Amino acid sequence: MSLMVSCEKKVENPFLMPYNTPFDVPPFDKIKIEHYEPAILEGIKQNLTEIDAITSNTEAPTFENTIIPLDCSGETLEKVLLVMSNIGEAYKTDSLQEVIKKVSPMLSKHRDDISMNAKLFERVKVVYEGIATGSYTPEQKLLIENKYKGFVRGGANLNPEQQEKLRQINQEMAMAAIQFGENLLAETNGYKIVIENKEDLVGLPESVIAMGAADAKDNGLEGKWVYTVQKPSMLPFLTYSQNRDLREKLYSGYYMRGNNGNANDNKEVIKKIVDLRQQKAEILGYPTHAHFVVDVNMAKTPDKVYELLNQLWTPALKVAKAERNEMQKMIDAEGGKFKLSAADWWYYAEKVRKAKFDLDEEMLRPYLSLEGVKQGIFNLTEKLYGLKYKKLTDIPTYHPEAEAYEVLEADGKHLGILYLDFFPRASKSGGAWCTGFRDYKEKTDGTVQTPIVSIVCNFTKPTESTPSLLSYDEAETFFHEFGHALHGLFSKVKYHGLQNVPQDFVELPSQIMEHWASNPLYLKEYAKHYQTGEPMPDALIAKMEASGHFNQGFATTEFLAASILDMDFHTLTADKAKIGDVVAFEKESMDKVGLIPEIWPRYRSTYFNHIFGDVMGYSSGYYAYIWAEVLDSDAFEAFKESGDIYNKEIATKFRSCVLEKGGSKDAMELYTDFRGKEPSIEPLLKNRGLK
Repeated sequence: MSLMVSCEKKVENPFLMPYNTPFDVPPFDKIKIEHYEPAILEGIKQNLTEIDAITSNTEAPTFENTIIPLDCSGETLEKVLLVMSNIGEAYKTDSLQEVIKKVSPMLSKHRDDISMNAKLFERVKVVYEGIATGSYTPEQKLLIENKYKGFVRGGANLNPEQQEKLRQINQEMAMAAIQFGENLLAETNGYKIVIENKEDLVGLPESVIAMGAADAKDNGLEGKWVYTVQKPSMLPFLTYSQNRDLREKLYSGYYMRGNNGNANDNKEVIKKIVDLRQQKAEILGYPTHAHFVVDVNMAKTPDKVYELLNQLWTPALKVAKAERNEMQKMIDAEGGKFKLSAADWWYYAEKVRKAKFDLDEEMLRPYLSLEGVKQGIFNLTEKLYGLKYKKLTDIPTYHPEAEAYEVLEADGKHLGILYLDFFPRASKSGGAWCTGFRDYKEKTDGTVQTPIVSIVCNFTKPTESTPSLLSYDEAETFFHEFGHALHGLFSKVKYHGLQNVPQDFVELPSQIMEHWASNPLYLKEYAKHYQTGEPMPDALIAKMEASGHFNQGFATTEFLAASILDMDFHTLTADKAKIGDVVAFEKESMDKVGLIPEIWPRYRSTYFNHIFGDVMGYSSGYYAYIWAEVLDSDAFEAFKESGDIYNKEIATKFRSCVLEKGGSKDAMELYTDFRGKEPSIEPLLKNRGLK
């Protein structure tokens, strides 16, 4: 007699078993949609078990039995969330978005369950209150302080009724941020202009025409030309198209995103987010959301943020008005019977630049091939830090377009893995960013977990006849994001809780890289013609240098306007946080500082993803870019003062004092350790032509 045994094969979840991949990268080729939720649930379960082990310990709380295990907890959950959140931005699918929306409330609850765990907080509090009498290193003291403050900011000191309210707010904020991002992506993907008559292409360079034809082909409209509100498509069109009506049509599609009164309208979402954030701040004892956010930044108070923004606003607006007047004179001289509009700015700015400096953006593109810029960045980091890059073809990637590299130290030692993902697609959020699939970590067994870093961009795509040829802004963006990547790759932070730096310090590593992108000496090395290999001619570099301050009034003003708008939303007190009309609020905010109608804020409210597309994101922190520019402009002076922009001694000091340290010291201490003094604002004013 034989027994017939039927059993269902257990589905293996790649998140819950060893990856067994080269360099232990996520097995993207094996991860399926159905793996995320079970892995998250298991990660939450494991994390709660770890927390229970801490709270059930009958020994007196110490750094070793409370702070360290807390800092090391949640590893499985973090591993899953880093993959899910990063792919959720770079390779969105409807099914993944559904998972994200489903697990978001669970994750919000889990975070609150930990931050409001009374027994856990009590143990952390005991260690915190004993700092003065304990023999701790400066890093250990900072970790204890950060953990304690994190609990307080998470609601640990609130009464049960307040905690329940905070839980509800956190969940609602998480869902609202997801909704904002979904709406924006739908609006961005849903708008394009289709050109059928070749006469409507007048003024466009051949490369821009070819790009439009390629996008039309991708949309099943072969024989026509398509231009979208993705910046690599939109900005060249606005810069060169002689058809004013089409320029206005395309630009209005961009600046009206999320403000069209349709299913993807973001105005009500914004009102909800602003109100919820203010409620949270009030419960936690802060006057406004901005006070809550900036309290842990270098600025410390919203007043300090406004002080910097206002200090720059007056000279920037003055220069912007002069730029506007110069363009209006050109319009009048040509017999134009109209006033310059926001949609005209790029077109007439380019004409003025051509007239004044004999410089055309399209003159630069042949020297800025994506491959050439990438190799230039690789060469620069080898000059500064000795790094080498080995392209990997036998490693899983999350999308066929993503490239992978092993990053090596000068002595050949493995430093980390770098993913690069360059071009727009319907499944990708707009903009450019750097993130990570794994942080540096010193494990308890003495081994080291090396980082996995990812750069995601939306650059100009190649066409059938040319490789990807970048605008200068795109090339500079690549340098910028690579600075973030170096910050992640170089990390040597011992404690996980000290990895992050203040929001207004985090742009220093990225923005200092931009100084090499525009430096005449390095342009000569990396900017080479994609066909001939000839370096950018001295005459063209001289024109770039001569026009270095051109249009800086516009660039600075549109940035400052967005920063002020962000702060105005988030410094609303409880009696004013219920906004009646988002568009009216934005107008009032901009009218108050005298923004001219020819310039919109860099991000209008309904597509300001930096501040509304994430639970926290850059809310009350968009100013961070200009705050950090004070630092990066001053920091690059160290290289210039030495007479060698590749000075390895200074680069090594910047690496050891800033890039390796994360948040293991006060941010200003990190900076002064490198520079020997606090930064001056003078280099920034000089770089932007505002002095």
